[in-house]
Amino acid sequence: MKPTPFPQLLHAFFHDWLVQQRNVSNHTVLSYRDSWRLFLRFVAARKTKSVAKLGLADLTAVEVLAFLQYTEQERKASIGTRNCRLAALRSFFRFVADREPLALAHCAEVLRIPTKQAPEPEICSLNEIEITAILAQPDRSKVYGRRDHVLLAVLYNTGARIQEALNLISPEPPSRIAVPCSAVWQGAKRRGLSSLARDSCFAEGVLEKAASRRRRSHFREPVRMPAWSCRGTLQVEAIRGGCGQ
Repeated sequence: MKPTPFPQLLHAFFHDWLVQQRNVSNHTVLSYRDSWRLFLRFVAARKTKSVAKLGLADLTAVEVLAFLQYTEQERKASIGTRNCRLAALRSFFRFVADREPLALAHCAEVLRIPTKQAPEPEICSLNEIEITAILAQPDRSKVYGRRDHVLLAVLYNTGARIQEALNLISPEPPSRIAVPCSAVWQGAKRRGLSSLARDSCFAEGVLEKAASRRRRSHFREPVRMPAWSCRGTLQVEAIRGGCGQ
C-alpha cells in the first residue's frame, strides 16, 4: 500500500479534519493556513525547490526547529506567535500519525518539540471606582457620547473584543436593524450581556441612532476610548493616569 501523498494529506487535514470533524472556528483555520504557508515557503527556500514539489519527507523536525527560530529571530515574532505556529504544525503531524502508521516515527520527532515558556504578564484589574470613572467620561447628552457609553459598558460586562463591540453598530437601514444586544460572539464562545448593557441598548436606542447618523454623514466620528492592549483589554495604568489617579 502506497503512502498518501503530502498534498492530499494537507487537504484532508484542513477540509476533513479541521472543518468537518472538529468544526473549528474560521479564525483557527486562517491561522493554521498562514502558519503552513510560511512554513512551506521557508522549507522550499532551504531545499531550493518549489512548494508544489515538497513531500512529507522534506518536513522534518530539523526544518520545524529552523522555521521556529526564523520566526523569532528574523520575523521578530513573539514567543506566543512562535507557539501558535508550532501548534498548527503539530496538529497536522498528529493527524498524519493517525492516518499513516508508516510515518509515525517521522511525526513523533515533530511532536516532541516543546512549546516555549513565555513570561506571564501581571494580571491587573480595575476597581469599582475606576470603572465608574471610565463610564462617566463620555458626554451622554450627545448621540456619540451615549454610543461610547454603551460600547464601554458592553466591553466591561462581556470581555468582548473591541471589533466585536463595534460590529454592534449595524450598517442596515433603521427599519431592518436587529442589534444583537443579547449576546456577543467571541471565537466559538457566546457571551451574554448583563442587564446594564442590555437595558442601555434598548432604552436609549444608541446603536441605531449612531448607525443612522453615520449613514447620513460623509464622515464617521471615531470612537473615543481609553488605551487598549493588543488583545482588547484595558491597560490599567494608562486608564488610572487618565483618571487622575
